[in-house]
Amino acid sequence: MKLANESKTTDIQMIRNRRQFLLQATAIGASPLLANAQLDDKKKAQIVITYDLEMSRHYPKRGMTEWDYQKGNLDDATKEYSLESAKRISDLGGKIHYFCVGRVLEQSDISWLTDINELGHPIGNHTYDHVNVTAKTAAQTQFRFQRSPWLVQGKTAFEIILENIRLAEIALQERAGIKCNGFRTPGGFYKGLQDSPEIRKLLMALGYEWISGKYPPHQSERGDDGVKESVYENIVAAQKNAQPFRYDNDLLEIPMSPISDVTAFRSKFWQLDEFKHAIKRSVMWAIETGGVFDFLCHPSCMVIEDPKFETILMMADLVKQHSDRAELVTLDKVADRYKS
Repeated sequence: MKLANESKTTDIQMIRNRRQFLLQATAIGASPLLANAQLDDKKKAQIVITYDLEMSRHYPKRGMTEWDYQKGNLDDATKEYSLESAKRISDLGGKIHYFCVGRVLEQSDISWLTDINELGHPIGNHTYDHVNVTAKTAAQTQFRFQRSPWLVQGKTAFEIILENIRLAEIALQERAGIKCNGFRTPGGFYKGLQDSPEIRKLLMALGYEWISGKYPPHQSERGDDGVKESVYENIVAAQKNAQPFRYDNDLLEIPMSPISDVTAFRSKFWQLDEFKHAIKRSVMWAIETGGVFDFLCHPSCMVIEDPKFETILMMADLVKQHSDRAELVTLDKVADRYKS
């Protein structure tokens, strides 16, 4: 039988523990009621490689901005790189999680995409035209609709977004026999969809139990003498803010982890070795904390910046070296851990 003082001490400790839990949950952007969003070094780190299947401005050479209007018109090099990546990671026993812009399915040859699917790599929804799902006006949804406003005449931004999500699903299913595995917002948002409750509700209504829409802020500057240590440290510190959490409507968010390829290479002119160093340190952070690292890249960019697949092969090797503490998984496998 506990004495009164012992019971009081226990109660105080429970309150302190609860307070600490709430502070930690808030720090990583999670709902305070989501206990399983905490980092847990007893669990294996989950390392994910994700590819956004779209064209990127300024690739394959600077000044090419027409891709903003033709995001799904993948060139041969991008398609070959996407498939070869799938083969290489498959050979290592892993999978890449792809997110496909629906207009890709308008191309005459999609055998490379069906080959990726047959290798067992999941393919998710990236909308049909690469639309901004947080847009408030029709013109804000996509460059294409600014140039050709008659395509969306009379439609609200919400109606365009809804149609774009559904069209991507239909295109993947009817042209390639692929059922969408998850949803990624075109563009990452610092707060995810926290300020877009109507879009979160829409995605849930369409059957999506998880999405990938948050891309936390971080430093990325590169000086004449390269990337400073303080920038690397800031990127690693930002990983804590890139952990899965649930919105208030129970939709699971699996953020994109910094630093992305387009931020590093296209915007800040990083070198490949610098990029690999940042990714390695971030992956090791996840391994040391039992966290999640969701590597965001675009084959249209990486085929130019990393033609020998060095970054993803390095990631796979890190997981192999630390197989007792890490696993190479897809985003739906991450979501499985958070279902409770």
